[in-house]
Amino acid sequence: MGKITNQELLNSINSKFEGQITVTGEPFGLLTIETRTDGIIDLLSYLKNDPILQFIYLTDITAIHYPEQEKAIGVLYHLHSLVNNVRIRIKVFIDAVDCHIPTATALWQGANWMERETYDLFGVIFDGHPDLRRILNVDDMTAFPMRKEFPLEDPNRVDKKDYFFGR
Repeated sequence: MGKITNQELLNSINSKFEGQITVTGEPFGLLTIETRTDGIIDLLSYLKNDPILQFIYLTDITAIHYPEQEKAIGVLYHLHSLVNNVRIRIKVFIDAVDCHIPTATALWQGANWMERETYDLFGVIFDGHPDLRRILNVDDMTAFPMRKEFPLEDPNRVDKKDYFFGR
């Protein structure tokens, strides 16, 4: 059990960022909040530098793609306060066409590779990143493989026809 509760954490964040945070849930005890693109660096900086909260460990940066939503790409930050033994997930949703969000490399140097991976797989452009280029896929690749932009199966495959399975 952590030294601070999720409610105390939420109260601290709301006192500093009134009206900029919405709580999206608390699955398995992990407080999940959502904010806007223009306030993400201020929020991350506050969580890291606050002497009580001390979210000094950036666990992960990744993204999700919801093609049916208006803001289809969600960038997720997972932070851990080792001192308080509490975690938080922060979501920021951005447009799939104009996927720009500020970089967190000024706060955590480890964000460098996480942001490169998120760019490579989802196409999220981290403004101000020192070396934003592909990390897993070939440089010539024009698509982003984790986006849900392509059909799951090729309708022209002949080995998937029913008569091959006695139907």
